Amino acid sequence: MQKTKKLSTKQKIIQTSIELFNEQGAQNITSRHIAAKLGISHGNLDYHYKTKEALMIAIYEQMRTEMSESYNSRIDFTSSFEHFQRLLKHLDEFNLKYRFFNLDVLEISRSFPQLSRLLEETIQLRKKQMEDLFKEFIQEGFIQEKSQKEYSRLQHHIRIIITFWLPQKEILSSFQSTETGEMVRHIWALLTPYFTPEGQKEYERVMKDWPV
Repeated sequence: MQKTKKLSTKQKIIQTSIELFNEQGAQNITSRHIAAKLGISHGNLDYHYKTKEALMIAIYEQMRTEMSESYNSRIDFTSSFEHFQRLLKHLDEFNLKYRFFNLDVLEISRSFPQLSRLLEETIQLRKKQMEDLFKEFIQEGFIQEKSQKEYSRLQHHIRIIITFWLPQKEILSSFQSTETGEMVRHIWALLTPYFTPEGQKEYERVMKDWPV
């Protein structure tokens, strides 16, 4: 029988912090709240993470690692559309797992300069990865060849949806959809007008088990 790996104190702090941040917002939680929830002294928590920014950076690095694995976990025999769908599904789950971050991203960026720099680095990395995905879409004959400027705008629209999907649901409460995967559907809807006949076929194959 395989033993469950015991979490380190640092991992427990990160896990509990994410839970509290998701429940009450990152700005409303202090290190004392986290220590109390864990049942440890404030000094013990401070030993591991001396500042809130240090803790936020540790959480963000975990987030970045998780998402990078998803971007890079391309299975050789899958098409670019199938890879994109898997990525979008993971992003949908990922945004909920780290709900607080997307809801408070502007405040977090303003409050923690070092984290803000890491966020900008990640944005540039994801931008390049999205550009590479679109090149694959074209190479595999799934979308039409358009100008770089047109597809750059489309890629930016996709990034906006991913980043601000949860905040807009909070603000535009009367337009909320409770259906699972609604963000994924909106992103594919942006791509649909650019499909080639082959792209439409591949899209239907990829989405056959996904209610649309």
